[in-house]
Amino acid sequence: MEELKPRPASCCPFTPLGFLERAATVYGDCTSIIYNNTSFTWSQTHRRCLQLASSLSSIGIGSGHVVSVLAYNIPAMYEIHFGVPMSGAILNCINTRLDARTISVLLRHCEPKLLFVDTLSQSLALEAISLFPPNKSPPVLVLIQDDHDDAGGSNSSLSTVDSRFCCTYESLVEKGDPNFKWIRPKSEWSPIVLNYTSGTTSSPKGVVHSHRGIFTMTVDSLIDWEVPKQPVYLWTLPMFHANGWSFTWGMAAVGGTSVCVRKFDASTVYSLIKKHGVTHMCGAPVVLNMLSNSPEIKPLPNPVQILTAGAPPPAAVLSRTESLGFVVSHGYGLTETGGLVVSCAWKREWNKLPATERAKLKARQGVRTIGMTEADVVDPESGLSVKRDGSTLGEIVLRGASVMLGYLKDPNATNNCMKENGWFYTGDVGVMHSDGYMEIKDRSKDVIISGGENLSSVEVESVLYNHPAINEAAVVARPDEYWGETPCAFVSLKNELTQKPSEQDIIQYCRAKLPHYMVPKTVVFKEELPKTSTGKIQKFALRDMAKALGPSSSSSRQSRM
Repeated sequence: MEELKPRPASCCPFTPLGFLERAATVYGDCTSIIYNNTSFTWSQTHRRCLQLASSLSSIGIGSGHVVSVLAYNIPAMYEIHFGVPMSGAILNCINTRLDARTISVLLRHCEPKLLFVDTLSQSLALEAISLFPPNKSPPVLVLIQDDHDDAGGSNSSLSTVDSRFCCTYESLVEKGDPNFKWIRPKSEWSPIVLNYTSGTTSSPKGVVHSHRGIFTMTVDSLIDWEVPKQPVYLWTLPMFHANGWSFTWGMAAVGGTSVCVRKFDASTVYSLIKKHGVTHMCGAPVVLNMLSNSPEIKPLPNPVQILTAGAPPPAAVLSRTESLGFVVSHGYGLTETGGLVVSCAWKREWNKLPATERAKLKARQGVRTIGMTEADVVDPESGLSVKRDGSTLGEIVLRGASVMLGYLKDPNATNNCMKENGWFYTGDVGVMHSDGYMEIKDRSKDVIISGGENLSSVEVESVLYNHPAINEAAVVARPDEYWGETPCAFVSLKNELTQKPSEQDIIQYCRAKLPHYMVPKTVVFKEELPKTSTGKIQKFALRDMAKALGPSSSSSRQSRM
């Protein structure tokens, strides 16, 4: 046995790019992409991606170069996920909801050779470039034009392209060679994507993933979610968010149909589900909340699988969504893992439980997926596993093939979370239940320390979401003269209310359902809570607002238990 060594035939680097080649063979005449009245087959998508890779290669873009894209969920954005790395370059997807200053900072940090710009993001991109210092060369700009109605009328397709753009996306595709021999990675550890974290707790960091990591993540996600061949997938999750949790490549692996949508609301989603027979979709809990609170709610004619992650979903929202005919799966992942690496693996016996109990179980993050080597909740000081009692708090740690290579140009941040003991420390606080299922309780920065006790904002939010008048809720720490910090709740109310609750009404509601030390001492009503591009509520912004309120002075210093 010792004489048998790896040979070239068995050492081909893993990469998700090969999924497209296979899709063109197996599903060649089947629909790959639908966008308004436009559609493509897998043969066409394969051809266009090769042409794009060829054109990029012909202008000197290749191994080690970064190519950025600022675009919504449109066909070009899907094609770019294959075309750019097929040229040997590293793909960087930029959040379209960022401001020009932040985009400029990211572009200067990752130094892309080329930037693809959606027609709706032209002014944003040009403003970001204008903020470059004189000694910094900006990337070459390519405009993605769009003739469709939802691209914004007169701003959509321009007969003349702004001179600051070198060409259009379509002209670049048309010039390419459809027989281009795409550049396979020399090593499966070669970088394929660079994604910036969404910045819910701090400034974004550049996460670099390898071909090996993304291949593993993609296959793992398809298995864990039990995605069948040729699903109809609605793109309600931004492709720029962790590459759509790697389902960009995943849809090629199973020959799925991607229903692209630039922007959407509840009525758009229900309309597209009906029109195209959508079977699968993903989204943060805010998407579930939107779908289950829509005035146009109608039970679905056929079940639709919906995968949610990004923030702990309140049990009340899960229950409402499932009552409409959505089959909700819940998982947990980070930009640093490329997708979901922990999922609430469902047990058949749980189906016999009442709906409220099922929702509580499904709100837990769960167990590691098969592609993740280990997942645990540990004491951050000792590094030992916490008790499996569902209440002892610890930090969620992970290790496995899809964990990032590291943060771009930030060895300190990389070393701080990827320890010598072989674990990636997520910064998320959770508990381990007696059955081995984990549950997130907070980001470590979101834990409220009141009177020396750690208080989970997620638990308070779960109670708030059960209030019949509340649409969205988030709880952060507000400075307090006596307790140090107390819970401050920010809430938005449902639109159709005839009578709106007062601050005291909300506080009394919580007092009846929570230990007194966990009850919000302040309630702030907002039209809408600030969110990241993927619907995660930006708690750092809310913390700033709570701080700006000044320290609360507790009128009573009696025991709160």
